[in-house]
Amino acid sequence: MMQAKKGDAVKVHYTGRLDDGSVFDSSQSREPLGFTLGDGNMIKGFDAAVYGMVIGDKKTVTIPAAEAYGERRDDMMIEVPRSQVPPNIQPEIGLQLVLQGGGGQPMQVTVVDLDEEKIVLDANHQLAGKDLIFDIELVAIS
Repeated sequence: MMQAKKGDAVKVHYTGRLDDGSVFDSSQSREPLGFTLGDGNMIKGFDAAVYGMVIGDKKTVTIPAAEAYGERRDDMMIEVPRSQVPPNIQPEIGLQLVLQGGGGQPMQVTVVDLDEEKIVLDANHQLAGKDLIFDIELVAIS
């Protein structure tokens, strides 16, 4: 039986949960997720969990925040003067916006605080600081 190794194109079905049992993502109602092992496109812990699996294997892994989306970082909190908010945007807590990051890449942020003078945006990934639990089933290797 062929084991998944670096460079293999694999397909998996997965369900991602948090410690409280809430599901944040799942491939169960769609096509399996395809990726190449070791190419850096998956979170480190997820990629590592698939190594050595054979088609049909199922496992549950807990990926610590450091191997998932990292810890929450205070330097990812951005204060923006209200005068710099475009007039067509009405900020409210929980509003998600996309800014242009330093390298021109889109960066999703969430409004977490606001007052008459400024708004505070959180650029941390929504799952930053959280340990993630994944149920993984390897369905194909090529």
